[in-house]
Amino acid sequence: MRVFLAVILLVVLAYGLSFVLWVSNLPATPVLAPQADGIVTLTGGDERLDTAVALLERGAGKRLLITGVAQSTTKDDLAKLSDGRARFACCADLGYAAEDTHGNAQEAATWVRDNHFGSIIIVTGRYHMPRTMREFSAALPDVTLIAYPVDQNRIDLGGWWRHPRTAQLLHREYLKYLASLVTTRLAQ
Repeated sequence: MRVFLAVILLVVLAYGLSFVLWVSNLPATPVLAPQADGIVTLTGGDERLDTAVALLERGAGKRLLITGVAQSTTKDDLAKLSDGRARFACCADLGYAAEDTHGNAQEAATWVRDNHFGSIIIVTGRYHMPRTMREFSAALPDVTLIAYPVDQNRIDLGGWWRHPRTAQLLHREYLKYLASLVTTRLAQ
């Protein structure tokens, strides 16, 4: 019985340590805007859309894909949210098929192939970037992927342990990341 409890304790400690290391290694937003053929943003927060549209407007990419858009959302709706910027009207595409991060990667892979892009900037939340990059790498093995994580106003990653909702969000995302590690390796 002691051996069993010791093994359980070691597993819990290993999991806890790996979780804390994962959180402490979440990527930061780059100081300089990168350059690529295209930009892909995943829905899930105004900061993501605002950042992706700003990158498009600065010429960081030729086109923008917003993946995981709700069926009822139109390009005009999103144009209003993005202040109707000029390049948005001509160069933004909406993807309605994705329902999760794996679907985002599949939807983006089709878009990248259709546009003959060799590189893309991926815009999503900092906490979501590790799993996103894993899924996109599996779907687009021959494409250069540039992570552009953004901080989201309602999520305090600096003091995550003080906020139960943020800790829960990070824990759920870490479990999804671990599952993604397994599923993307099995798919290879």
